[in-house]
Amino acid sequence: MLEIALDETENGVFQKDIAARQKISVKYLDNIISSLKTSGLILTRHGRKSGYVLSRKPSEITVLDIYNAFEPGMKVVDCVSHNFNCELADTCGVKSFWTGLNSVIDNYFVEHTLEDLIKEHRKNAKIIKK
Repeated sequence: MLEIALDETENGVFQKDIAARQKISVKYLDNIISSLKTSGLILTRHGRKSGYVLSRKPSEITVLDIYNAFEPGMKVVDCVSHNFNCELADTCGVKSFWTGLNSVIDNYFVEHTLEDLIKEHRKNAKIIKK
């Protein structure tokens, strides 16, 4: 997502370029791109020599949105999932702890956007160039 967000060309960034910069195979990236497209976070620019672009502004895409493209909801342990059935749920002394921690993590992911990651990336890139 960061690679796509940082691209400033009109036609979007090519998958082969993302793979090369991130040092991952195009085949592996296929799975990532597929999930991001299915979740509606990225689009393919149509036309000759087109690449991928964001579907929304980086400030409108939360880290939780990105996470949810790959995993259905943040859950630190299975027992905080809505569809998890535990025989000990009514008497469990730690479920509220895990639920609280899950809520903190969820909120952290929601409070941070792709725009925040871009700013951090650019700040770190300036430090490295010095």
